[in-house]
Amino acid sequence: MNFFEFLFVPTILFMVIVAPVWIGLHYKSVNRSSRSLNAEDRENVEHILQTVDKLTERIATLEALLDAEHDDWRENSDSVDEHSATQSPRERSKS
Repeated sequence: MNFFEFLFVPTILFMVIVAPVWIGLHYKSVNRSSRSLNAEDRENVEHILQTVDKLTERIATLEALLDAEHDDWRENSDSVDEHSATQSPRERSKS
């Protein structure tokens, strides 16, 4: 039996079974690692979250001021929202 004939069957089995599974798992792990955020993206997300927190505090402050000065501002804003919901965006921009 020749050396090349001896390695022919294991080589075919490797190429048909092992190599595709190996390549598939390799690219699956590469895809998984690329999905995670890098340092710059994490910083951007942190900055956005800080901005959201500040805006939430501002909205709460504004609502508290409006509650103190104008008790019925929520009812007025609800009627404005209902009226604007029936208008098209073009009609809203005209008024």
